[in-house]
Amino acid sequence: MNQNEFQQKIKSSEKPTVVDFWAPWCGPCRITKPILEKLGKEYGDSVQFLAINADEAPEVIEEYRVFGIPTVITFRNGSEVGRITGAQSEAGFRAMFQALANGDEINVPITPFDRMLRLGAGGLFLAVGVVNSNWLVAGIGAVLAFLGVYDRCPIWKALTKSFQRK
Repeated sequence: MNQNEFQQKIKSSEKPTVVDFWAPWCGPCRITKPILEKLGKEYGDSVQFLAINADEAPEVIEEYRVFGIPTVITFRNGSEVGRITGAQSEAGFRAMFQALANGDEINVPITPFDRMLRLGAGGLFLAVGVVNSNWLVAGIGAVLAFLGVYDRCPIWKALTKSFQRK
C-alpha cells in the first residue's frame, strides 16, 4: 500500500480507524494480530480496522515514523489520536477500541502487575543508589518508579500533550 492509498482510506472513513503495522517475521505481531482482528470484527460497526504489512508499505511507515512493530495507530477524522508500540494484552487493546467507539481519549491502562513491578524495581534501584552514593543508579531507579505512575501524573499529561502531533 502506498501513501496515497493509505491517506484515502483514513480520510474517507466515516468511522475512527485502528491501523496495525505488522510483519509476518515479527513474533509479537503474531501474538497481537489475532487479538486485533477479533476486536476489529467485534467493533466493526463503530471502528474501522486495517492491518498493514510493514514490509509492503515503506512509504507509510516512514511518513508515520513507525520505528518498531507491532505499532498500532488510531485515527479520528483523518488525524492521529493515539499510538501504541509493542505487544499489549487484549484488555489494553479493547480499552483502545472502546475509547475510539465512544469518542473518548485513547488511554491504554498499565496492568497492576506492570505498575507494581516498575515501582518495586525503581524503589530497589533508588535505595541501592542512595545507600552506595551512586547517583546514576538512583536516577535510573527514580525513572523506573516514575514509569509506574506517569499515567496518573497531571504534569506529565500536560507536558506530553504539547508535544503531540496535530
